[in-house]
Amino acid sequence: MAGNRIMNIKLFGQEIGRLSAEENEKRSSFQFNPAFLKSNAFQNAFPLTGILKKTTFVQLFSQFEGETFKGIPPQFADSLPDNFGSIIFKAWLDGQAQEKISVLEQLAYVGNRGMGALEYSPMVNLKEKVNIDLDEVIDVLKEVLDLKKASKQKKLDSQALVNIFRIGSSAGGARPKILISEHKKSGKVIPGDLEYSDKYHHYLIKLDIDEEVKYPRELIEYCYSLIIKKTGIRMMDAKLIDDKHFATTRFDRQYGEKQHVLTASGMTGWDYKSAKDSSYENLFKLCSFLKIPHAQTEELFKRMIFNVVYGNTDDHLKNHSFIYDKKADRWELSPAYDITFALNPLLNFTKPKRALSINGKRNKIALKDVLAIAAKYTVKNPEGIIKDIQSQRDELFIHFKRHGVPKLVSKKINENLNKII
Repeated sequence: MAGNRIMNIKLFGQEIGRLSAEENEKRSSFQFNPAFLKSNAFQNAFPLTGILKKTTFVQLFSQFEGETFKGIPPQFADSLPDNFGSIIFKAWLDGQAQEKISVLEQLAYVGNRGMGALEYSPMVNLKEKVNIDLDEVIDVLKEVLDLKKASKQKKLDSQALVNIFRIGSSAGGARPKILISEHKKSGKVIPGDLEYSDKYHHYLIKLDIDEEVKYPRELIEYCYSLIIKKTGIRMMDAKLIDDKHFATTRFDRQYGEKQHVLTASGMTGWDYKSAKDSSYENLFKLCSFLKIPHAQTEELFKRMIFNVVYGNTDDHLKNHSFIYDKKADRWELSPAYDITFALNPLLNFTKPKRALSINGKRNKIALKDVLAIAAKYTVKNPEGIIKDIQSQRDELFIHFKRHGVPKLVSKKINENLNKII
């Protein structure tokens, strides 16, 4: 495949425009399809955050080079494989005897299989496998991630790896995860990269593939999910598979349709790996700009408090997303996700810094720091919210005990939770 090429981008079946990029990933260009702009459909699908302009002229971008956006507009970079997906991508390339492919070629592999509703063509067709064998998936992943033995001991261009590439390279984050769909009536499980019918439950599964479970991350995240909803924070339903794998319903696949989703980083061009724009104040400003319902602004305040109290320091700009309501042509705050104790409590660490600052601070967050945000965005009864969220602490440890979280892990997490005073 050529290094320089043009990708067609579709949203809800309509071609919205074309994207091109240099092979060195330093510059790119995008042009809206005039017919799309003329149709006046989905007018707010790409908010005017200073990146994409509603014009038929070619728009040039040179400010997005680097690891996060790879030279292309952040709205489309959101579709690229994240940390774990990149590991799978590299294993795939090794199996194909390729050292590197361009950013547009990566989008060609994403095609119509990615998270959210954006689709890219021409796309690379991959061999399909009808069924999911979770044990096979885990065995191959152990090899790919060097957790069991050298990956060269197994042929990595096998159908098993193709399957993992299809269902694992699009999901974001650093932990091993896959996408599956489960038929509501028959219970049959199939790869979740293409199916979005309402006949299926669509899951993102975070896999526990450790040989020796000393810190059961997925189990802990499940226990967190059990208390989060009680605080008024919206989350998709979650469950455990085999008492150790964390499965959550996908909010980008609902009502038998793909949902258009952008992260805060993808919507704005704020690099989630940089401290420069990584603040809760910026998230609240973005909510105000998007005119999301005030109840959801108050919910964002609850999420901020929960993350501070329960040690989720990995609350970066890609862990906050917005979901587009195409009927109302407006944006809303997506359900919460990736909320858990962020660090391995069995390791020694001091004063962990938050990904998102509050009142210019990344640790030792005090009551006055969060009340300043509450006052600016008219959050009702902020101290009552804080009290309610902190009151769930005992129940969290009841769930830890009930689900077999090791006592030492539970003890260490308890020692590292916070109280806002």
